Amino acid sequence: MLKDIQKYKLPAGFYLQDTITVSKALLGKILVKKHGKSFLCGRIVETEAYLGDSDPACHAYGRVTPRNQTLYEKGGIAYVYFIYGNYYCFNVVTEKKGVGAAVLIRAVEPVSGIEIMKTLRPNIKTEHDLTNGPAKLCLSFGIDRNLNCADLQSDEIFIADHKTNDKYIIAVSKRIGIEKGAHFPYRFFIKNNPYVTRHKLNKEIISEILQ
Repeated sequence: MLKDIQKYKLPAGFYLQDTITVSKALLGKILVKKHGKSFLCGRIVETEAYLGDSDPACHAYGRVTPRNQTLYEKGGIAYVYFIYGNYYCFNVVTEKKGVGAAVLIRAVEPVSGIEIMKTLRPNIKTEHDLTNGPAKLCLSFGIDRNLNCADLQSDEIFIADHKTNDKYIIAVSKRIGIEKGAHFPYRFFIKNNPYVTRHKLNKEIISEILQ
């Protein structure tokens, strides 16, 4: 499948669903980033939903600013922001124009282009450390602010469907690393996947869904 990965892009309408639905449905899909003549591919194993004006942890909460205006566009584009003065986070904008919601891609399991990822993020302690966190995956995939507003129907960066008969459990927990809105159960991850962010909440699961 990876040879013809561009044929499997998720349709534009996928991103117009409600943000919680998209957060769950993205698990198991393949994040694809073009790198020269190659594609870097990773199976999405962890996401977090951020729900606009109803969610104080969302960048769209309160008012439109130069930083967050991408969130208010029609779903199906990338929202990339800078944190801690050194790192980037990659998000998928969801729902209709003006809502201000998105899904943070927190972690992926590398599938293709792993050696290139290692050159982009050298000196990792274990292979799991390559992409088991939002900033780590951005470094390994070469994602930065140049991809903010990128159309996910392009060949530069997109998400592809991945048909498989494998069964897995979607675990639900509180989100990580926030204070406001921390009680919302908006984090979703593939249970027991070694590329999920290491955190105590991995054991404090609120609910589980067989996928």
